[in-house]
Amino acid sequence: MLVHGFTGLKEDFADEVDPLAALGYHVVAPDLRGHGESSRPDDESAYTFEAFAGDLFALADALGWNRFDLLGHSMGGMVAQVAVLLAPDRIDRLVLMDTTHTSVSTAAPELVALGVEMARTQGLDAIVDLLTAFENPEDNPAFHRICAERPGYREWSDRKARSASAAMYAAMLPIMGTAPSRLSELARLGNPTLVMVGALDAAFVGPSREIADAIPGADYVEFAGGGHCPQFEATGAWRSALHGFLGPAAGRVERTR
Repeated sequence: MLVHGFTGLKEDFADEVDPLAALGYHVVAPDLRGHGESSRPDDESAYTFEAFAGDLFALADALGWNRFDLLGHSMGGMVAQVAVLLAPDRIDRLVLMDTTHTSVSTAAPELVALGVEMARTQGLDAIVDLLTAFENPEDNPAFHRICAERPGYREWSDRKARSASAAMYAAMLPIMGTAPSRLSELARLGNPTLVMVGALDAAFVGPSREIADAIPGADYVEFAGGGHCPQFEATGAWRSALHGFLGPAAGRVERTR
């Protein structure tokens, strides 16, 4: 199961379905609630890490999966951590990608409050317009490189953000900004784990290393030239690391109902 991040979509992993299927895997990449084609509750209380994790387990139940491999990207990686801590016996192998074990925002509380208020009163279009106006190309060179290499990538990224639920944005922005560290809990995990991060994803390199150091036996891979989305920005190295960690599905014990 491949889980996208904040204001992402299932299509963040569309290019990976066939390569993983070729290894013998049944691959599912859902839209989290408030994103894409999933339900979009208006009540902000419907959006929490625990609610997202519950949705993943409900989907696994519907698929007949007693156990499954789980990859979470960015906010999806935070959701994946909550999921594996809630039910470690249901997760075979865990992949945490460009994520953190703690709060993600370094913005001042008043800026977070402004973002919440804008989401509630003006919607995601206004927020994306504001963020675009103040964008610094030097902040994410990997993103700007992939925009130049893949025609339409910038516009697609823009549409993803604009399509997210305003209630989800308003709810999760402060939750992600105040989340306590999960390192001590992660240190008790026994699940085989791969931690991956783009070397240019400055906000997440340090937390990713800390996660890998905390989880017993975890593998850690850093992608030169990769930013926050190394599946696009460092595709070959990213795919090689993921496939090397998972291996072919053939010969694995079947654990579905």
